[in-house]
Amino acid sequence: MKPVAAETIARIEKMERYFDLLCDGVKTGPDFLEKEESLRKVFDELIHYYTGGQWLRDYELDEKGLLPADLKRGVLSQDGVYNLLSEMMK
Repeated sequence: MKPVAAETIARIEKMERYFDLLCDGVKTGPDFLEKEESLRKVFDELIHYYTGGQWLRDYELDEKGLLPADLKRGVLSQDGVYNLLSEMMK
């Protein structure tokens, strides 16, 4: 099997950090994006990743077992980002 590109790993790690930041932020209240303007860009990038097709391609790599076993990848769970968005809409 062809190894996954370093750029792919870096992208997943970045989106994982964004996912974690937003999950922590939503715990402070649903209007946290208005209070933490710096998280708006993070949110926008995560949504673009999730809806633009790249999330699915990364998810498929994970399903094929092509990602390193020690890579943190909660952002690739089928419900993770969806659940985050649901929490933000409350």
